[in-house]
Amino acid sequence: MKRRQFIKTSALTATATLAAPYLLPGGRLFAATGSRKANHVVFCLFAGGVRSLESVYKAEGNLMPYTLTGNEPINAGISSGMSTLPAPSPTKLQQFGTLFKEFRYTSGPTGHFNGHTTAITGHYTTNDIQLRQPPKFPTIFELYRKHHEPEKSAINAWWISDSLGPYPFLNYSKYPGYGAEYGANMLQPFNFFKTDSFNTVKNPRVFLDDENDKTDQLRNFFNSQFQKPELVANTGVDNTPEHREWIQQFLIQAGNSSSYDPFGVGNASNGDMINISAAIKVMQEFKPELLVVNIQNIDIGHFNFTDYCNNIRKADFALSKLWEAIQSTPGMANDTVLIVAPEHGRNLEPNTVIDRFGRYALDHNSDEMSRRLFCLVAGPPSVVNQNQTISAETGQSIDIVPTIANILGFDNQVPFGLMPGRFLQEAFV
Repeated sequence: MKRRQFIKTSALTATATLAAPYLLPGGRLFAATGSRKANHVVFCLFAGGVRSLESVYKAEGNLMPYTLTGNEPINAGISSGMSTLPAPSPTKLQQFGTLFKEFRYTSGPTGHFNGHTTAITGHYTTNDIQLRQPPKFPTIFELYRKHHEPEKSAINAWWISDSLGPYPFLNYSKYPGYGAEYGANMLQPFNFFKTDSFNTVKNPRVFLDDENDKTDQLRNFFNSQFQKPELVANTGVDNTPEHREWIQQFLIQAGNSSSYDPFGVGNASNGDMINISAAIKVMQEFKPELLVVNIQNIDIGHFNFTDYCNNIRKADFALSKLWEAIQSTPGMANDTVLIVAPEHGRNLEPNTVIDRFGRYALDHNSDEMSRRLFCLVAGPPSVVNQNQTISAETGQSIDIVPTIANILGFDNQVPFGLMPGRFLQEAFV
């Protein structure tokens, strides 16, 4: 099937709107307007535990010069050990939106899986959360696909996950009435593009010479990311045969063109850049309405403060490339809201681990500083308030899911109680 046929099929599902009012299970009546603020949302979990002192507070100098305004240089206290990256543009990402400087991760353990689960479900977790288990509450992917009218296919929702640990399990929940049927297409770029698993099938000529065997091999490798015995007993994410074919061809092409240095920065390249590069490829190919991507190399902060700071800068650089790609992709330019937030912060006091530059490392043990984070909402000036910084304590992690639901116009269709947070209206025109 030709690509324009896929695009036509996807476009047809985006044209209808719901006109009749409806009653939610909790007894609240809403008029379904079907209105949207934008047709695309990209949510970047700037993850790994980012302390505000090294990001929005800039106590050691501006470690995020591509994102944040202010041109103060990295001072002598942190300049050693930093990789060389291209000079940032005078126009910062912050100028295209609203920065919540005092965002909060209010409740629950400040663990990476806890923080990711909170950001993607809109519910704080408790100490009984289990790794390699689906979350208790529906993810943003499930809410979007189930409650949007008309219902959206999986080709419109993507979860680009870091290769570390349990993050594929955040695709869909075990909440009754939800699950894999409403999950997103998920890809772990570092695992997929940099392993022998892909090398055995990425050559298109070999693939076509033994079509049945190699097709099954590639499909099984991709599907194995969903079909884990620890997940709910389901057949996996629901793609049509046409969409599976489209995804398969995309994976082959993307794999053949993948690089450990996608942005041309040489030895400064890292796994976060690979993840962002893969998200850009997905975005350019499928124009998804909902794309969530996480980056995780900042997590080295437990053992090496210098590399932690260096990876914040690299993630900041990769984020600027994501924003540039959004603005240069037809169909997404001037019609996309980008949301950026860490899953949690890090402790005020260091641990006892000293790196090669004599700097102490940082954990995240639920102290007050580990609950401080930022949230940046960027988008078209007709949608998002530009160059605005909110310094008062405003917003929290559970507010991201209802904000995405509002942008894409399905918030009033979600059953009462499934989105306990609020819409971050301060960011919007």
